[in-house]
Amino acid sequence: MNAQAAIGQAAPVGAEFPADALRAQFPALERAGPFIFFDNAAGAQIPRLVLEAVNTHLLDHNVQRGGRYPQTLAVDAMIARSRASVAAFVNARRPEEVAFGLNATSFIRLISLAIGQTLGVRNEIIVTDLDHEANVATWLALERMGARIVWWKMRADGCLHAEDLAPLLTPRTRLVACTLTSNALGSITNARAAADLTHAAGAEIFLDSVHYGPHGPIDVQAFDCDYLVCSGYKIFAPHMGFLWGRYELLERLPTFREDFIPDVPPGKIEAGTFAYENVSGMDAAVGYLGRLGRTLAGRSGAPDAHSLREDARVAMNAIRSYEQLLTLETARVLRESGAMIYGIDADARVAERVPTFCFNLAGISPARVTEAAARADIGIRDGHMYAPRLMHRLGLSPQTGVVRVSLVHYNTMAEIHRLGNVLAELRRTG
Repeated sequence: MNAQAAIGQAAPVGAEFPADALRAQFPALERAGPFIFFDNAAGAQIPRLVLEAVNTHLLDHNVQRGGRYPQTLAVDAMIARSRASVAAFVNARRPEEVAFGLNATSFIRLISLAIGQTLGVRNEIIVTDLDHEANVATWLALERMGARIVWWKMRADGCLHAEDLAPLLTPRTRLVACTLTSNALGSITNARAAADLTHAAGAEIFLDSVHYGPHGPIDVQAFDCDYLVCSGYKIFAPHMGFLWGRYELLERLPTFREDFIPDVPPGKIEAGTFAYENVSGMDAAVGYLGRLGRTLAGRSGAPDAHSLREDARVAMNAIRSYEQLLTLETARVLRESGAMIYGIDADARVAERVPTFCFNLAGISPARVTEAAARADIGIRDGHMYAPRLMHRLGLSPQTGVVRVSLVHYNTMAEIHRLGNVLAELRRTG
């Protein structure tokens, strides 16, 4: 099974996608004028529906939950609705498997601390050199609790291959922690193949889906993973994060909680008060995707509790299809500019990546490239992309790193061509 099979089939490449109409739903794009948002891997813009949901919460029921008056009851209802919509979005078995919090990193740390208290004979944690440091350092910290760290190394193509994971798994393996999609190289991991091998060894698998979130359908049942984290602000929502975990596993994990909080999910995972308005925005972001899916499928009306999962799946598959076109064009423009592309660089493998590219121009520092782009009203990023170990694997200094351009479904071919003009001028002037 290849990576594309593991994440579900996209609509046929070339299918009509209403990018221009969707751009009109993102107020920031209009307010920015000619500016191009090509730093979406660091956080995407939000549609008007999300902005309205956040404002409504802050204006109408900006109070603590758990009381008896109307505003606080509205908060309780919003959290329950949001939990159900995110559960549908990731295809959870029950809403209680979803927990809300600050960000993905804090959830990775929470789970790693809990795992660290349950190591026993199974004390081996497998991590990768492709991942964001948040899904590496949190597990390395368990060495002081008796963990033994084992490295699953990416290959020269910038991908993790399940065949390389198989010999690392032993009766002592407790957990495999890996990314679903590289936030630097854009390569997609075959999560199901990794999960099958991990479970056959009696271990668990933890997926970081932060970077994959805006690019394709998340399906925890199809992935057969045990834990999964994501950040809402990468999926057209405000700054927040969420965790999904198998209910029975979350039940058993030792976590910090106040005495009055029952020792059951999701309350035992959600220490303290999270940002309710941002959770309301996450619910609206799923609603935005659900409405897009209904429109693309020719269905009328708004998504409801029964249709939301399928509506969102249709939207994410269509996004996958459109983004493959963006990926092919970005790769072409980068090649014409003489860029060194790191990771997958073959058009035939477009289904194995998302439109996130790390590259360098010979003789021109990454900082100079991003500064030139900024002068041309294009936002891109340079540096180690929070993956210093990956930079070392690529033979690069983490201090200078690479240039990253990262697109989502509101980006266009015309924007790619504007970036190409900047790169061509840089190459010409040296």
